[in-house]
Amino acid sequence: MTSNTRVVVIGAGLAGVRLARRLGELGTPALLVGEEQHPPYNRVLLAEVLAGRYAPEVITLPAPSGLLRARVTGVDRAARTVECADGTSIAYDTLVLATGSNPVLPPLRGLFTPDHQLPEGVHAFRTMDDCLGLAKSVRPGVRTVVVGGGLLGVSAARALAVRGAQVVLAQQAERLMERQLDPDASRLVLRHLTELAVEVHTECRVRDVRCVAGAVRSVELADGYALDADLVVLACGVRPRTGLAEQAGLAVHHGILVDDALRTSDPRIHAVGDCVQHDGTVYGLAAPALEQADALAELLAGDGEARYRGTRSLTRLTLTGPGSPFDLAAFGETEARPGDDVVRLADATRGTYRKVVVREDRLVGGVLVGELGTVGALARAWEGAEPLPDDGPLLHLLTHDGGS
Repeated sequence: MTSNTRVVVIGAGLAGVRLARRLGELGTPALLVGEEQHPPYNRVLLAEVLAGRYAPEVITLPAPSGLLRARVTGVDRAARTVECADGTSIAYDTLVLATGSNPVLPPLRGLFTPDHQLPEGVHAFRTMDDCLGLAKSVRPGVRTVVVGGGLLGVSAARALAVRGAQVVLAQQAERLMERQLDPDASRLVLRHLTELAVEVHTECRVRDVRCVAGAVRSVELADGYALDADLVVLACGVRPRTGLAEQAGLAVHHGILVDDALRTSDPRIHAVGDCVQHDGTVYGLAAPALEQADALAELLAGDGEARYRGTRSLTRLTLTGPGSPFDLAAFGETEARPGDDVVRLADATRGTYRKVVVREDRLVGGVLVGELGTVGALARAWEGAEPLPDDGPLLHLLTHDGGS
């Protein structure tokens, strides 16, 4: 079977759904091809589903009218067709790759069964199926090891602890969320997890997964210490899903290379979202994916001037559950260079922390933990990249609600 569709979008995640919906609104309908059997959903909120705060349907995205469930196996650039696993061939005039990213599976001994599957009890944490499979296995007291202490690992550990699991988090770096947070903010995250009875080990490398009869029983650390485990959650980051692009002969580095028009090395093929590398950057965040989708929708709908110039994106995490929510936000450079000015306010009793970094009269980064009323004003000052006024506004921004 062959169908003729002018714009075909591969990938029904945040970026693909946003692009297809915007194109429909602009009078340029697209065929959206997604391989997951679940309705499109907001992957950012999977930890809330795992924690039991949201039912899966709550995080469902408004789906565009044209959605085909199929697994794409190849792209024939000469014929301008997309080939699917069921034998379907879909013709395109313009193709958009929104293939997202895959979880990083660390090179651990014993991680895979002889048929290259994860053992029983070992879970990645990237898709709705991952989330639902993990949620089905969680029960009070279950011994769980989370491998990875970045944004995803912290979210997963918090969600599992809320569900009553005995959680150990193993982080190879010297602190939690080291890519987003400075040491002081990281210590507050550690304190929050510790208050939930999560046992955190930093500078700790997992080297082995021990299984009995195909099911995980323990995790061995590089120093030989073994952690008993009924469940293991792999939260070691993600990498752009570039396989289709590579098979099609498109230019790929860390991600699929695109220009400001979000064109790949083939002018009839564009790419958006986590799979993309733009101007040397792979973002892997929701805000840039949505901005790319919006810019490309305008371009494909006829605005020849529409371009994507990059995103100055803010990382925000809200950990909910028993007690007060734990909020944090980080943007830009959170570590100062020599000569930078730093304004820092901390309240150990309330568990709040605010810090901004100023370089040559410009706000270049900041990190806030707890009471994030100021985050809106600070983010706007950073995104604008304009010189700060001389009348000392930073203390005001840090101590007054600037609107979130």
